[in-house]
Amino acid sequence: MYGMYDKLKLREKEGNPIQVGIIGVGQMGAEIVATIGEMDGMRAAVTVDLTIERAAAAHRQSRRPVKVTETNDPDAAAKAVAEGGAVAATDFSVATRLPQVDVVVDATGSAEMGAVCSLDAIHHKKHVVMMSVECDVTIGPILKRMADDAGVVYGMAAGDEPAAIMEVWRFARSMGFEVVCAGKGKNNPLNIHATPDDVLEKANARRMSAKMLCEFVDGSKTAIEMAAVSNATGLVPDVRGMHAAKAAVPELNRVFVPRKDGGVLERSGVVDFAIGVHPGVFLIVKTDNPCLVNGLSQRDMGSGPYYTLYRPYHLCSIEVPLTAANCVLYGESSGHPGPKLISECIAITKRDLKAGEALDGIGEYSYRGSIDLAATAIRENLLPLGLARGYRLKRDVGKDRVLAYDMVELDADSPLRQLRRLQDALRED
Repeated sequence: MYGMYDKLKLREKEGNPIQVGIIGVGQMGAEIVATIGEMDGMRAAVTVDLTIERAAAAHRQSRRPVKVTETNDPDAAAKAVAEGGAVAATDFSVATRLPQVDVVVDATGSAEMGAVCSLDAIHHKKHVVMMSVECDVTIGPILKRMADDAGVVYGMAAGDEPAAIMEVWRFARSMGFEVVCAGKGKNNPLNIHATPDDVLEKANARRMSAKMLCEFVDGSKTAIEMAAVSNATGLVPDVRGMHAAKAAVPELNRVFVPRKDGGVLERSGVVDFAIGVHPGVFLIVKTDNPCLVNGLSQRDMGSGPYYTLYRPYHLCSIEVPLTAANCVLYGESSGHPGPKLISECIAITKRDLKAGEALDGIGEYSYRGSIDLAATAIRENLLPLGLARGYRLKRDVGKDRVLAYDMVELDADSPLRQLRRLQDALRED
């Protein structure tokens, strides 16, 4: 009877807006608050950050007037929201446990915090929108299983490239097209050994952290995002690290196709990325139905049998409120992993490392992220990228080596690592 826009308008009219808690209000979180402030039928009920000043400042991004109460007290927070106001807090549990909150958005950018916040939100029957793709590719299946058991939704955030790809993938699969390749563009030059020092000048010019920019330049972010797509669709990396072929949009359906037809792929049904396409995401789909081939030719889609479906934008956090609405209005995610990992993000050293060194983080100096089949990672006992931070090496490891569990001193104390152990124990179910 109603689409999303109509349903949100109705909730606004009835005085029953969807209440969202946002944990982490840097640029991404602040943009979520700003977008919600433009929408009917939704409110940013709680913002959480490391400082109360930053949490409160996020509400000023909204053009909808609201009284902001700065508190970590659950009763005071509940009263403020009940009276039509909003809350700024430094304790994440204000968002995950507040009775009025319907959806919790993890925008912390930390896999560890993503695990903690999601676990608490699910326990308190809140839908979870996961913006930390690093967390999703590490423990997404177990979080999805727990959310299902709790009767809530867990999934990706609209606007990020994995969810944008999922939108096109669902479109294509619903019409019965074969998906040959799902991919994203990459505009940064690929330098697998890049460090924050190498990109500092560009990062400063773009007003972003050098570490964050380095995640993109060294390929880690691309591997993480395409692993999330793989785990949600069943598509696989064709080779370790993917092909990273150069291609402009008109060339995609000639490059990301099987070798027998002139492309780079050994098989159909893969994830990959193109250097030279930005912004946007793409699918290469196939049909050999003569009626459809003729129809697609008349719609200027080419002569086939391979066709490019291209979404030329993704608006990152600006689109995230749409996922919050989907969770509440339809009980649907913008994409989520299956019951077990199809692909694993692995860690490969950027330099020679010495025994006793503690591994730093993604986008830093020790290692970069890549992608391989989860079955290969299990067979070779490879260390998941999302778990690597903080582990100490038991022995020297040379440059460009894949890190394995037996190379590091294991520590199972963190919630992230405990959830991963549980996920691994359940993967044969």
